[in-house]
Amino acid sequence: MNVGIDRINFYTPEFYLDLKDLAEARSVDPNKYLLGLMQKQMSVAPADQDSVTLAANAAKRVVDGIDKDDVGLIIFATESSIDQSKSGSLYLQELLKLSNSARSFEIKEACYGGTAALMSACDYVRTHPNKKALITASDIARYGLNTPGEVTQGAGAVAMIISKDPNIAAISQDNEVYSEQIMDFWRPNYQKNAIANGHYSQEKYLEFFKTVFEEYINKNKSDFAALLFHVPYSKLAYKAFKIACEKIDPSTREMLKKRFDLSIDLNQKVGNIYTASIYLSLISLIIQDPSLKKGDKLGLFSYGSGAVGDFFSIELTDRFKKSIDKKTIVEQIKRRKKLSIQEYEQFFKEQTEIEAKEISIEQKTNLKDFRFLGIKKDQRQYSH
Repeated sequence: MNVGIDRINFYTPEFYLDLKDLAEARSVDPNKYLLGLMQKQMSVAPADQDSVTLAANAAKRVVDGIDKDDVGLIIFATESSIDQSKSGSLYLQELLKLSNSARSFEIKEACYGGTAALMSACDYVRTHPNKKALITASDIARYGLNTPGEVTQGAGAVAMIISKDPNIAAISQDNEVYSEQIMDFWRPNYQKNAIANGHYSQEKYLEFFKTVFEEYINKNKSDFAALLFHVPYSKLAYKAFKIACEKIDPSTREMLKKRFDLSIDLNQKVGNIYTASIYLSLISLIIQDPSLKKGDKLGLFSYGSGAVGDFFSIELTDRFKKSIDKKTIVEQIKRRKKLSIQEYEQFFKEQTEIEAKEISIEQKTNLKDFRFLGIKKDQRQYSH
């Protein structure tokens, strides 16, 4: 029985910052961002969007048209949690009007959380073949104004329906995993913004990739149609891609490089979205490469600081081209409003100042989208 991604969708806020503008404001050569990091823009979340609303807006399209009673599992993957105890998935369950008979919980391991959710959902469907699982990977990457990590921020979410006989891709059970307790990136409970040991984290990302990729190709065929990576910023993913090229058939490198470039296109415009980054790359590749075909094997490297590295493969099924709403995804990138530096910094400050027990949030987002309305008596309020 094949189990995997039956539906997938992406959502990002309606605002973005051009990294040329950020470079100028921070007195940095723009090429440091555009070439050194291979990034162009980053989505910016207004105060009326949080990890729950980003996930809900991504998920509403993938649950539309299915029998919601069939969804027996809801997993919310994030490192931008809105509560220390309660799961964001329970808000999703309510907003999307999903069955109250579903298991519903949140999962966390830095940027690896989305893949942890995917693997857990596949295991669930294999033992409950008549059920489906909804998983969301949703994050707002924050490092602070005028910090080294500022340029690698972003905001967005990917939602997936996991089922048997999937329309998009079957998930292979060929994972190679390596985990180790390291301090490359973390966010203590008393902080809004993450702490990143940048150069060390980059070294560990590449080290973990090399470890799991070499173990994988020692046991499996390296007949990849494409290689996809977690993308904190595109240049780091490219460094991992070059390591992979040293281990695979040279005749495939040109094809793989073209597809790698397509896979990072959306990430270059949206920025780092933590748990969802690798699945945004999957969407980016599928909607832009008409040469992909049924049976193509894609290799994926997922990484979460702290740290876990996981390399696995998926196989495209016969309906993958018709099962992603390319038009909607492309249009939501185009419709974003460009922010000035002053507007961006104001958005950032408004996000960090949501501490009050009683607060009403000004609407910034389109009326059709789910929004965070504010807090009443310590309880978060959302539009339905």
